[in-house]
Amino acid sequence: MLYGADYNPDQWPEHVWDDDVRLMQEAGVNIVSLGIFAWSRIQPAEGVWDFAWLDTVIDKLHAGGIRVNLATATASPPPWVSATYPETLPVDENGASYWPGSRQHFAPSSPTYRRLAGELVRRLAERYAQHPAVVMWHVGNEFGCHLWMDFSDAARDAYRVWLTARYGTIDALNAAWGTSFWSQAYGSFHEIFPPRLAPYSHNPSSMLDWRRFTSDMLLECYLAEREILLAAGVTQPITTNFMGPFKPADYRRWAPHMDVIADDCYPDPANPNRIRDAAFQRDLVRSLKPGVPWMLWEQATDAVSWRPGNPGKRDGALMAETAQSIARGADAIMFFQWRQSRAGSEKFHSAMLPHAGTQTRTWNAVTELGARLAALGDLPAPGRDAQVALVFDWENWWAVEERDHPTEIDYLALTLEWYGAFHDRGIQVDIIAPEDAGVGYDLVVAPVLYLLREEGASAIARFVEDGGTLVTGPFTDIVDEHDQFRDGGFLTLLGDVVGLRFEDFGALAGESTGGNGVGALSAAATQAARAAAARGTVPFSFDGATYGGRLVAEAVRPAGASVLGTFESGLQSGSAALTRNRFGAGEAWYLATQPDAEGLAAVVDALVAASGVRPVVPDVPAGVEVARRGELVTIINHGDDPVEVAVRGTDAETGAAVERVALDSQGVAFVLVPIDAPAAHTAPLADAVAL
Repeated sequence: MLYGADYNPDQWPEHVWDDDVRLMQEAGVNIVSLGIFAWSRIQPAEGVWDFAWLDTVIDKLHAGGIRVNLATATASPPPWVSATYPETLPVDENGASYWPGSRQHFAPSSPTYRRLAGELVRRLAERYAQHPAVVMWHVGNEFGCHLWMDFSDAARDAYRVWLTARYGTIDALNAAWGTSFWSQAYGSFHEIFPPRLAPYSHNPSSMLDWRRFTSDMLLECYLAEREILLAAGVTQPITTNFMGPFKPADYRRWAPHMDVIADDCYPDPANPNRIRDAAFQRDLVRSLKPGVPWMLWEQATDAVSWRPGNPGKRDGALMAETAQSIARGADAIMFFQWRQSRAGSEKFHSAMLPHAGTQTRTWNAVTELGARLAALGDLPAPGRDAQVALVFDWENWWAVEERDHPTEIDYLALTLEWYGAFHDRGIQVDIIAPEDAGVGYDLVVAPVLYLLREEGASAIARFVEDGGTLVTGPFTDIVDEHDQFRDGGFLTLLGDVVGLRFEDFGALAGESTGGNGVGALSAAATQAARAAAARGTVPFSFDGATYGGRLVAEAVRPAGASVLGTFESGLQSGSAALTRNRFGAGEAWYLATQPDAEGLAAVVDALVAASGVRPVVPDVPAGVEVARRGELVTIINHGDDPVEVAVRGTDAETGAAVERVALDSQGVAFVLVPIDAPAAHTAPLADAVAL
């Protein structure tokens, strides 16, 4: 296991550096990410370079047995860059510049920024590519984290080039964007601008391409630096840090260019769904490179500093959260940052070494964690441990959340609801693209797959035809990759698979949003309309019980499918709310509404029974999380009460044979269990005698 943090020695005087190395050794640190925001220290002025301090730091770390993940330092240009080259500054949709004084104040498409950044990267690579301490390269940092879109002239020029490469001719672009609507037809690519401030909604097809372009420009920055590193003789792994389900960047397109996936994860202690949400994030990044361990590059030792309220972690939570990453494929556990800053925007952000020093709860937690990770030794690579795949697609995310739809949909929130239903049951889940459906899964869950590419639909159809179980809907198979309706209406690609004919969306809303269709609602009216829509539900019956449906009550008519549930009122009263269709050797379930929590639980229970998927551990009590990576089974008690878990295997930390582990609140156990063996059985500690 790799264990460490971002290290920013440029924020501290040199006499502190030896103390840092000594304390890193005490904490069990064996790797640091170095120089992430050090551009101004390395290059204080154009043509002026200072590597002496960096040479000293790297040599000290190497002498102390600490590896270096060396950053390219391009995430925050120094003030001289924007002062000399204002064309490097990004611009918002109103045409106003973003100015220096923060970070990420650069236009990703700017040729000048890329030239200056490239020179920095080249000099770093030539100097340190062969240094024995350097074991990885950290390109940029959290691309797009604060600046999601740039509307500058540099972006304008790059966008036109990108569109020309994508479409070839302006006629092809006009067809893809449907520009005959609202007199938007373009005569040449030079007439196209970024979607700057407009009187009303932009063309949704153009917005989809703009989001693709934005993601690609950030990726181009990464790839440009990667190519410079390789040209300079770098042989170490090269990557950058992801941020889980980050909407602006399509990480699935980025993943093939990463030698290893790295991620930053900051669960909010105040979020009641933090365990579910963090598990989803860790499963997502693990699934981006199947079978390859990933790296947690950033988490917090305690409180962060950038939320409206920043509570700290409860005792034991640091170990529990870390174990969740290990259980779901991480082979490196790192933090922001090593030594807590004494100045700047993140000076209140916790660190491994807090201002209060080593006689602290935080220091005790990080040293204990370091010792436990060292005891784990080598871990099995994450294997194909999931029987269930959950479809999560960035292009669908962008398209389904565009304006002017039958109802407003939060795609990530709905995806997390489905994920949570399986997480609650201890059932392992991979997060996949539609095109990856199949490949050994028993159940594929594809909620709200509004934008569906033909390749994805074909993969899903083959999966069902070959014997798999699919559940999808509502608002699925509506548009193509250009956000246009296909000929023939809706469910044109999956209609035969689900055995349905689609007639209408049946959007649910508690009351009219008002307005005359020619202007935007006021902020207060919009908020009221959203609240009303959230209250809009329709009852539907399934398996002898009644549940609530949300968002839509679609008018779908069976064309071979069996009806399992029906709407009980409203325009679709008596019609299908849940169906099941035999297709080839498998079956496809379709929901014509989004169930409430109780309804979703009932549907998932039925799907689990029908598909034969199994939890890692049967009968897991609430609050206990179990996950498998190869032979390693990780058991985490997130609950408040002690539990005892019966599990036969080998303690991965001590090597002792175990048949039962007792876990206090936030307790963690790592047990090596043969893959063909039943994993465990859990019960409250008070029931131990009964076991």
